[in-house]
Amino acid sequence: MRREARKAFVMIVLALVALVFVGTAMAQDKPADNLQIVLEKIKADKKLLVAENMQLTEAEAKAFWPVYEQYQSELFLLRVRTAKLIADYAATYDTMTNRIAKKLLDELLALQAFRPKLGSQYLPKFRKALPGTKVVRYYQIENKIDAALNWELATGIPLMNTDNK
Repeated sequence: MRREARKAFVMIVLALVALVFVGTAMAQDKPADNLQIVLEKIKADKKLLVAENMQLTEAEAKAFWPVYEQYQSELFLLRVRTAKLIADYAATYDTMTNRIAKKLLDELLALQAFRPKLGSQYLPKFRKALPGTKVVRYYQIENKIDAALNWELATGIPLMNTDNK
């Protein structure tokens, strides 16, 4: 990745992590307009990162970007559910019960199963828009962003509290 692209990538990951951790509080403490501004900035930065790394022709771009926007909308819903799961975990961390732990784990597994299904669902659409090598490149970019976000989340979320039952 070029230096500018790496910098944009790091900024996107940090923004997504910040969104996940403070998005709920921000929505409660400040007007919704502020949250919308943050979300639009994150989307624009990610789109710039993708654009810089995809090297699309004009015709490819015309076919790719509408599919990309649809896919990102669905990924955003997945991230909202993930943020809610993290918030639920944090809210019950000190009073965790086996019943709550089971519910949280079931939701986590559902979310983890949804991501690859979504990728598979959009694969034919991306293949229709782009040549095979560029589809692979796009999925690689998405996977790198997702891996970095998951790593950041994992390092910031404590292991399950087993003192409560």
